[in-house]
Amino acid sequence: MNRYIATGRVKGQLIKTIVFADSQLHARLILQYQFGFDSLTSTPLQDISEVSTSNPPTPQQQRITALQQQAKRSQQAVKQERIRQQQQKLNQQRANLNKL
Repeated sequence: MNRYIATGRVKGQLIKTIVFADSQLHARLILQYQFGFDSLTSTPLQDISEVSTSNPPTPQQQRITALQQQAKRSQQAVKQERIRQQQQKLNQQRANLNKL
């Protein structure tokens, strides 16, 4: 069995769905039977991506990730503050030159 992805229209909304079938024709027939003859908006395409399951992170891993993100945000805030102070210093120098 292969995995096929197709888009269909159900009550005016586009719905992406997955169906397991032996061939593209078989997938189309299954979807037409399930959703209606004129409901398919795309041909079923074989999905070759592997579905990988991963365990959710532990609370300790979540804490480490949150602290890493917080450190990145803090570093970015320091850089932005330095740039702001440099621009303010340059504007002050320009103002002093214009007074002369």
